[in-house]
Amino acid sequence: MISIAQPLISDQEIEEVVKVLKSGFIAQGPKVAEFEEKFAEYIGTEYAVATSSGTTALHLALLSLGLKKHDEVITTPFSFAATANSILYTGAKPVFVDINPQTYNLDPYKIEEAITEKTKAIMPVHLYGQPAEMDSINQIAEKYDLKIIEDAAQAHGAIYKDRMAGSLGDIACFSFYPTKNMTTSEGGMITTNNSKLADTARILRAHGETERYTHTILGYNFRMTDIAAAIGLVQLKRLNNFNNSRIKNAKYLTTHINEICGITPPFVADQVKHVFHQYTIKVENGKRDKLKDYLTEREIGTGIHYPKTIYNQILYQNLGIKGNCIQADKAANEVLSIPVHPGLNTDDLKEIIAALKEASEKILK
Repeated sequence: MISIAQPLISDQEIEEVVKVLKSGFIAQGPKVAEFEEKFAEYIGTEYAVATSSGTTALHLALLSLGLKKHDEVITTPFSFAATANSILYTGAKPVFVDINPQTYNLDPYKIEEAITEKTKAIMPVHLYGQPAEMDSINQIAEKYDLKIIEDAAQAHGAIYKDRMAGSLGDIACFSFYPTKNMTTSEGGMITTNNSKLADTARILRAHGETERYTHTILGYNFRMTDIAAAIGLVQLKRLNNFNNSRIKNAKYLTTHINEICGITPPFVADQVKHVFHQYTIKVENGKRDKLKDYLTEREIGTGIHYPKTIYNQILYQNLGIKGNCIQADKAANEVLSIPVHPGLNTDDLKEIIAALKEASEKILK
């Protein structure tokens, strides 16, 4: 089976974890602090705050910005549910705006019509590893005095006009889930240039403590462990090589898919570095699921990211949170992710292309 994702753990990660276990300091400690420092340096921000997951990073980022009940946050409906769920955690309401059908990212030209007096922030997602159109989004945010939270969970190392994803708004969040471009097994990271936001996030992640056993606000236990940070420090050193492999694999796939009828390869915008957390093709004419089944028979892993827009999930329907995003709904019926991860070899890539060619001849005509 050619897997859709594969975390790459070397002996070095294992050795560093063993060192932490032998040290006796396995909760949040010096390794977390070191990981925060190194990650902030990599992204190009002043501060980084490690958390227990990408979801808790989003939750703390929103709380740090002061989001509360009855506030509204504009975001995309075409993402993993955690994007919008994190807004609900604060009591605020996600307001869904349609996507650019080429990049699948939030369409900045649709944002202004969704702004109301309750709107406090915009949360773009750098989907599949491609940065959103941040210049336009930042201009809108400045015009209406809104905050920007980057959901960079899939964009470690992605670049927008010479700046790293995660350094393009007021605050940003990353995930280190095992399928991501780098992992800590579970974990997340907040990045920002705002010292107040960083300090607030640190207090919130540790039960609202400003010092030992002094609780000033309602906080949470959203801390990262030194075990996870030890993995992250090694993975961060390997990240550029991981991404280079993803980009190389994506180039190979795109070159050959351009010759196959019925399949559209990913679009890459100008002036960005797309790091291909997912390599997501478009299959039109209602044949996406047939292609997925065919590839499964050929033992090639696939994923649908995402089969439903968030407002079509039962939770959001029950909450009465609606959306009308034509492009996002269309994408949900057409997208299919195929393997692109650094664990692929040349034979794997050839097998994927051979299967797609056969599928084109048999089921996509």
